Amino acid sequence: MIKVAINGYGTIGRRVADAVRMQKDMTVVGIVKANPDYVAQEASKTFRVYAIMKENIEAFRKENIDVQGELETLLGEADIVVDATPEGQGEKNIELYRKHKVKAILQGGEKSSVTGISFNAYSNFTDSWGKDYVRVVSCNTTGLARTMSVIKEKFGVMKVDATLVRRATDPNDSRKGPINSIEPSLKFPSHHGPDLKTVVQIPEATTVAIKVPTTLMHVHSVNVTTEKTLAQNDVSDLFSGYRRIIGVSGKAGITSTAQVMDMAREMGRKRGDLFEIAVWKESIYASGNNLRYIQAVHQESDVVPENVDAIRSMMQAMDKEKSLSETDRAMQIGGI
Repeated sequence: MIKVAINGYGTIGRRVADAVRMQKDMTVVGIVKANPDYVAQEASKTFRVYAIMKENIEAFRKENIDVQGELETLLGEADIVVDATPEGQGEKNIELYRKHKVKAILQGGEKSSVTGISFNAYSNFTDSWGKDYVRVVSCNTTGLARTMSVIKEKFGVMKVDATLVRRATDPNDSRKGPINSIEPSLKFPSHHGPDLKTVVQIPEATTVAIKVPTTLMHVHSVNVTTEKTLAQNDVSDLFSGYRRIIGVSGKAGITSTAQVMDMAREMGRKRGDLFEIAVWKESIYASGNNLRYIQAVHQESDVVPENVDAIRSMMQAMDKEKSLSETDRAMQIGGI
C-alpha cells in the first residue's frame, strides 16, 4: 500500500483525501489542518489529523479534536505527500519534504519551475515516472490539457487560442469578488497558455482570462488550428470513449453551468463534484483546419483524479492505462 499524507485540507485536499481512500493500492496516513474549524471536526471522524506545528496542537485539543502530532511527524510515516496548501506555500514546503526524503505533489498554484515536472494524466503520465517532486497543473490547465490531448492525438494541433471565463471564487469563500462586475485579466496572454505547454507539446497556445461573479464553474471557448483538414462529420464523436470528458447537450436541458452542476448532483456525486470536463456537443464545429468547442470545468474537483494518477506514476506503481482505469473505476468517473 502506498502511504499518502495530505498537507492542506481545503477545497482540493479534502477531495484528494477521499479519492485516495477509495483506491485499493493506497491509504491516507494522515491529513494536516491549520485551524481547528468545522472542516477539521468532520475530518477527524475519518482521518488521522495533524497540526502544522507543535504550537498548534493545543488549539485543536481545546476544540475536542484528537490530534496525532505535527506535520513533521506525519512526513516520517508517508511515502508521498500531496501538498494542497495555499498558493505559494508549496514552494516553501519543498525543503521540508527534502529533509524528510518524502516525495511530494504540488498543485497548479505553484510555479512550474518549482518542481520542473508538470502532470496531466492524459497527456504526459510517463514524464513523472519515478520523480520525487511533481506539480499537477491547475483546474483550467487540466481542462484544456484533457481535450487538447485528444485533439492532438486525432488531428494534430498547430495552435490553440482560448478565452477562459473564470469563476470569481469557490462556493465556500465569501472574501473574494468581483460581486457586480466583469473583470478582464490585464495580462495578455494569461498564464494558462504557457502552462498548457508544460504538459502538452503544441507549437502555440494563447489564452485570455475574464473573471465573472459566479462560484459554479469555469467556461472555456476554445479555437484550435489543426494539422489535418476537417469537416463537421469528422468531429461528431470527437471525445467519445474518453471517460474524463463528458458530453452535455442543450437538447437535454443543459444550457448553462447551473444545469451542469445540477447534473453532477443528480449523478449522486459527493459534494456535487464533476471530475469530468463537460463539453457542449452543439458547440463542436469543424471547417478546414479550424476546430471550435465550448467546455465547462468544475474548478473544485477536476484535478482530483490527476493527483491520484500522479501518485502512481511517481511511485512507479502502474502504467498509464491501468492507473487511469483504476482511478476512474474507484471514483465512478464516466464519459460520453
